[in-house]
Amino acid sequence: MRKIVVGAQVSMDGIMQAPGGPWEDPTKGFTFGGWVMPYFDAVFGEEVDRVFKEKFDLLLGRKTYEIFAAYWPYYDEAAPHGRIATLFKNIKKYVVSRSGHVDTSWQGSMLLRDITDVKRLRQENGPNLVTQGSTELVHALLADDLVDAMSTFTVPVVLGRGKKLFADGSAPHSYTLTRSRVSTTGLVIAHYERTGDIKIGDTALDSPSDAERARQERMKREG
Repeated sequence: MRKIVVGAQVSMDGIMQAPGGPWEDPTKGFTFGGWVMPYFDAVFGEEVDRVFKEKFDLLLGRKTYEIFAAYWPYYDEAAPHGRIATLFKNIKKYVVSRSGHVDTSWQGSMLLRDITDVKRLRQENGPNLVTQGSTELVHALLADDLVDAMSTFTVPVVLGRGKKLFADGSAPHSYTLTRSRVSTTGLVIAHYERTGDIKIGDTALDSPSDAERARQERMKREG
């Protein structure tokens, strides 16, 4: 069985929309496209390479796939980030689109119609399936308990609005931090592996105070 690894560049308030430039995704009036780029340094590049170190296939939502398909095949492979362009050219790209209206002419691209197709693919033998961007797809993967690991690149900015990494409805799980690093620009990189159920603790007094009992009763009434 394959692992699904979510890779995400996020702000401190969880936004992951258009990290690379204003042209990527200005939908719903998002005006901060390119907010990650000022924080790129050698550490950032090394940790991106770490995400792509093991054999993998890309698993993308339609919108992110279309961004990649219009960019990476045309990127100069001799340029500074040309290794990624070459890598993306030679691996399989799976794009999930409910409508099916997507151009899969990018070399190695295959269409998946829904999460059921993703589940079937995950059960097969093969390299890890790594997401990039793809907010709606990531929400669906988290809700269906299909995420095995996460690599987050948290940028020290608060954007206030935009598409978020997490939405209500994710399957509850605990994760183990397997590696972390802080870049020279203050960006925090963290790699997590899913472990198990949520552990619960309790800081309640042995004998609740009258104030605490009154507070709990008020909470019940307020729903």
